[in-house]
Amino acid sequence: MSYDKSLHQRRRPLTALELDAIPWIHLLTSAERQRAVDDLKITDASAGDYVCRTGRPVTYWFGVIDGLLKMSSDNAEGKTMTFIGMPPGGWFGEGTALKRESYRYNIQALRRSRVAGLHVDTFHWLLDHSIGFNRFIMNQLNERLGQFIAAREIDRMNNPDIRVARSLAALFNPVLYPGVGEVLRITQQELAYLVGLSRQRVNEALTALAEQGSIRVEYGGLRVLDLQALRATVFTSKPVV
Repeated sequence: MSYDKSLHQRRRPLTALELDAIPWIHLLTSAERQRAVDDLKITDASAGDYVCRTGRPVTYWFGVIDGLLKMSSDNAEGKTMTFIGMPPGGWFGEGTALKRESYRYNIQALRRSRVAGLHVDTFHWLLDHSIGFNRFIMNQLNERLGQFIAAREIDRMNNPDIRVARSLAALFNPVLYPGVGEVLRITQQELAYLVGLSRQRVNEALTALAEQGSIRVEYGGLRVLDLQALRATVFTSKPVV
C-alpha cells in the first residue's frame, strides 16, 4: 500500500457532507460522479501517520477533507526538508498518479486529519471520460508549478519574516486549498514545522504581520485580512533562528 496499513484498515465511504467538501466532485456529470463516489474512501489519520512514503508505488490520489498534512523528504544525511503544507480542500499527488510512479516524497499528518482517496485507476478513468475533471487537473498542475517555484524562492530568503509571510500566503491559495477560506486552523508550532523556523521566531513574524494588518491571530488559527499584502510582504533583514 502507498500509505500506512492502519489507515487502509480504517477506510470507509464518505458522508454526504464530506463529499460536498471535494471541489472537483461538482464538476462531474451524474455518471462520472457516481463512478467517483463508488470508489472514494476516507480515513482518519493521527498526528505522525504517513499517508504516502518515499519509494512506495502510487495507489490513490489523495485529498485533505479536514486537518493538516506536510510534504517532505529526507536527504542522504538524514535531514528532513519540508516542501509544502496541505490544509483542507487540498488534493495532491496528481503528477505521481498521472505517471503511475513511486512517490518521491513523504506525506505526513501534523495533526488528526481526515484524508480521502480516489484509486489511481478511477483517477485515470475520469481523465479519459471527464472534461470537467481534466480542467481541474490542468488548473491543479498549473497552480502547483507556481507553488513550487515560489517555494524555491522562499528557501533562498534569509529574512524569516518574509519566509513566514510567503509560506502562510501559500496555505491560503484559493485554487489549491479551497477549504481554508479566510481562517486557517493552524498552531504556531505546526507553522514552524512547515517553515523550518523555531516557534518563537514564527511568533515574532506573526506579530509583525498582525501589526502590518495582513493577518489577525485568533484562537486556534489565523485570519487573513489582506492576502495580496501578505504575498508582497517586505521586512528589514533579521537573522534566521
